[in-house]
Amino acid sequence: MRGDVLIVGAGLTGATLAERFASVGKRVLVVDRRDHIAGNAYDEHDAHGVLVHRYGPHIFHTNSKKVWEYLSRFTAWRPYYHRVLGVVDGKEVPIPFNLQSLRLLFPPRLADLLEEKLVRRFGLGARVPILRLKEEGDEDLKLLSEYVYEKVFLGYTLKQWGMRPEDLSPSVTARVPLLVSYDDRYFQDTYQAMPEEGYTAMVRRMLSHPNIRVLLRADWRDLEGEVRYEKLIFTGPIDEFFGYKHGPLPYRSLSFRFQTLPTPWHQRVGTVNYPNEHPYTRVTEFKHLTGQGYLPHTTVVYEYPEAYVPGQNEPYYPIPREENEALYQRYLDEAKELEGVYFAGRLGDYRYYNMDQAVARALKLFEELAYG
Repeated sequence: MRGDVLIVGAGLTGATLAERFASVGKRVLVVDRRDHIAGNAYDEHDAHGVLVHRYGPHIFHTNSKKVWEYLSRFTAWRPYYHRVLGVVDGKEVPIPFNLQSLRLLFPPRLADLLEEKLVRRFGLGARVPILRLKEEGDEDLKLLSEYVYEKVFLGYTLKQWGMRPEDLSPSVTARVPLLVSYDDRYFQDTYQAMPEEGYTAMVRRMLSHPNIRVLLRADWRDLEGEVRYEKLIFTGPIDEFFGYKHGPLPYRSLSFRFQTLPTPWHQRVGTVNYPNEHPYTRVTEFKHLTGQGYLPHTTVVYEYPEAYVPGQNEPYYPIPREENEALYQRYLDEAKELEGVYFAGRLGDYRYYNMDQAVARALKLFEELAYG
């Protein structure tokens, strides 16, 4: 078997690279150990007709016109603005914590004061990381920061990551800041939508080029000696590629419990977070995401974070910490010694990418390899 490019992994990163190389005449083999394409973005209709995301909710959002226009070649879009509520002191309030949340949880006069101080200090529309807010000297803002930290961030972070916010890279808590605004959308990106027929259908179109062959339920190492290629692009865990020779890179994993309910709707918004109650972190109702409001029943998924154990569950989130970055750099040094082998994606780059960032990274890598 001969091809120009062997790509390990049929997720968004692998599919983008495969499509781009195929478009310039390269023969591409895509190999994945799973029995499906689209990686963790894989979606399918359950027994009741609800389009569910088997690896947890994936909401597409980006500020990149380039990424948006690229993916738009393979899907039509359904406009969708994701909204999240968090249960705080028994009330459901918008997440990220914003001025609406403030007014739902604080007495009116205190809420007026805090809003005025937030706007004066940071400006309307500002996104303020919670650890940044905790550094403020103003006593009223300090009171607010401690409340939001304790009620919104601490419990959720302990469940999600198994450690306190201070023990992670500031980039993690900055992903869900305090928002000095009444905008209750979870994201404020320019482009926000869901693939009209789902992510799997979109990725299937990306991989439909006649120059692409996809092999599922296959480990690429089993093909050694049978497949000849000029370039190998690996989107799996970089530490696994090197046999964990420097030790395993830490990840967090997830388990899911799906439930179909005999009711049109279960909750007011797509996702409800539970920072302090229950062992799960959030509950997502897929019909909000898919626009299937016409169905008489609904399907939800409960997310349970857990430690990653190689061979037992899936690595979902690289854990951004200084010592983990140092270990990753040791593997990256190994990678630099290899000719014709490249790494990309959340697991290959050991980066907490959003979907659009993964696609942008793949497009950039293709341009470097094809034209650089």
